[in-house]
Amino acid sequence: MKKKKNRYTTFENVVVFPGTVERLVFEGQEFVKNNQFEQANECFEEALQYTEGDEFLLSLYAYSLYEAKSFQEAKEICERLLKIGPSMYIEVMELYLTICMQLKEYHHVEKIITSLIEEGLVPSDKLEKFERLKELNANIYGQLEKQAEGNIVVKQYEEEQFEPSIFLSLDYSEQVNLLHELNFANIRPIVPQLKEIVENEETHPFIKSLILVLFKEQQVDMEVIVEKFNIIRKINPVKIGLPTDLPQYKMISNMVIDKLQQEPSILEMVEYLIAKHSIVTYPFEWLDFNTEEVAECYIDFVKQMFGQFDESNSKILDFLQQLERLSELQ
Repeated sequence: MKKKKNRYTTFENVVVFPGTVERLVFEGQEFVKNNQFEQANECFEEALQYTEGDEFLLSLYAYSLYEAKSFQEAKEICERLLKIGPSMYIEVMELYLTICMQLKEYHHVEKIITSLIEEGLVPSDKLEKFERLKELNANIYGQLEKQAEGNIVVKQYEEEQFEPSIFLSLDYSEQVNLLHELNFANIRPIVPQLKEIVENEETHPFIKSLILVLFKEQQVDMEVIVEKFNIIRKINPVKIGLPTDLPQYKMISNMVIDKLQQEPSILEMVEYLIAKHSIVTYPFEWLDFNTEEVAECYIDFVKQMFGQFDESNSKILDFLQQLERLSELQ
């Protein structure tokens, strides 16, 4: 008489029936697709009770923990994942560094990025992104240090700096810095000068946007004539939303999220570009271009960076490239 084979395995003395891990991972994936990260994490955590975890499972779990803002746990899973040498090492490292920044481990982030760049481990197409991440990390840490020392105060500006002839004679980086300083100040004494700067045809589109955002945030209730991209409109900043609150931005953002649920790295970069460009186009958004075509072109625009080329609306792609150049002031 043949001996019956066991239809289960054991893991650390726990009986695991066939398909248990696969079922839990599948259920977790479905929860992630629906942005139900807490439920997803429960599935992944249970699955890891029955298996060591492969790259796929650990990547999903790390991303889901990050989205649920469980940063310490996400860091631990990333470290576990990095030890096995994942095929998408750089993408996992990006997530890990982002998590470390959330945990305020700025020295650790600085050390890792510097080491990766010096050892030539960052691909050329990712180098600029890692350098920006390093710069952002340093800026945040610098601001926190000043805050800790009690050095951050409401800055007193010199009104003559915002006289249009003087302001526009500065290089763009100095203009941006001066406007950023106004975030901590009352701009009402210089509203006429700022309005004149916005309405000057020589003013950079991004500079115009920064001033309009200031008007919106400080509730400057007045009409301003804005000229950008061969469009002229009279707008009142108080009566419109901020760049990421406008209708087309929300529609484009939702579309790319739907289309890129299985490609988180591409999605992250697309969302970053959309948010960055929305400031340059503000308050006009993406002009008269079709919203769905704009969303598809952003996806193609980013995929081209990875060597994937698809037919896209050339006019929209040209416009996105123009926005990318104009957004370099950020």
